[in-house]
Amino acid sequence: MSRETHSPKMADLPRTGTPAREYTRFAEGQRITRVSVCVNVVLTAMQLVVGFVAHSQSLIADAMHTLSDIVADAFVLFANRKGAEAADAEHPYGHGRFETAASLVLGLLLAGTGAGILITAAGRLQDIGSAPPVGVAAMWAAMFTLAAKEGLFRYMLVTAERLRSPMLVANAWHARADALSSLVVAAGIAGALLGFNFADAAAAIVVGAMIVRAGLKFGWAAIRELIDTGLAAEEVAAIRKTIATTPGVLGMHELRTRRMAHQVLVDAHVQVNPRISVSEGHRVAETVRQRVLDSHAEVLDVLVHVDPENDLLGNAAVALPDRAFLLAHLRELLGADPPEFERTILHYLGARVEAEVFLLPGFADDAEVAAIRQRVAAALPGDPWFSAIRLNQRVAPN
Repeated sequence: MSRETHSPKMADLPRTGTPAREYTRFAEGQRITRVSVCVNVVLTAMQLVVGFVAHSQSLIADAMHTLSDIVADAFVLFANRKGAEAADAEHPYGHGRFETAASLVLGLLLAGTGAGILITAAGRLQDIGSAPPVGVAAMWAAMFTLAAKEGLFRYMLVTAERLRSPMLVANAWHARADALSSLVVAAGIAGALLGFNFADAAAAIVVGAMIVRAGLKFGWAAIRELIDTGLAAEEVAAIRKTIATTPGVLGMHELRTRRMAHQVLVDAHVQVNPRISVSEGHRVAETVRQRVLDSHAEVLDVLVHVDPENDLLGNAAVALPDRAFLLAHLRELLGADPPEFERTILHYLGARVEAEVFLLPGFADDAEVAAIRQRVAAALPGDPWFSAIRLNQRVAPN
């Protein structure tokens, strides 16, 4: 068996995409994040000023939500820059997990912000009678915020999905959560303006709950990636089909997948003809690897383990003697004192070994070879190591 992988030299590190592709991905991620920062700075300042002047608890809560977006965008800018760095000796698979870590921080930040809003709004509901009336300006501010955040969401999502970046997708849906919360805020302010004083605080509670839910969702997705959760069943099935249909692959097992930011790592055990050469088995493994990379754009690298037989339930060959012992035992079975064999191929299959022995030209005549064959045939049934021995002799020079 052999495990096909690559040397630790930098030239052989797993692909992280072409430099041009990674630079474009990095540049676009930075651009949409900077746009988000600018929009959120303007909205936060407006919501805070109008919220305090118009006495709107829900608008102030939405401003805190928007402020958390600015902090989140700072994490995204940092993680996007780190994630775009090329693989190195300490990070042979690249720096994509920085994006995953940023997604986890974003989720925790959202959940904490939402919990704070819930606590504040619940306190106001307990003393609703003393709260000042909500001003009309709060409604205009809420409607403007709603339109701005919905537009920002649509712009960010299109780019994030094209780049296949879970971190940028999470940030885009963060903007959509903001838009939905602004809609709730607008409804609460409208209710307060119509005389339902509790509506503004109730809207703040709904906004807080939405933020907590979004934070827990993104945080859990990041945790699943950090603990190496596999791909969805249909994605695994597609990769399995690609491997199974590769010429030279007789079977496969232990197909394992895990995500690293926007890319996927795969490793698999493939079964090949047990009597082919090491170089041919290596070629089959390299063919498997290249086919998966070519057919599945999200796959970063594939580790292929070559098996001569299905060892899913165990590998009895590891308990068998090594080559030196078996060669000495083989010479005993031949019952003579031959010179060094020209070549011997050992096939470790199941709990026994098959040997292909190539004798030197002129070692023995036909009668002597036939006698050796008879001795081997008589000794094999009770031999603890060999299940078959094939004798070959070259009769002409190379």
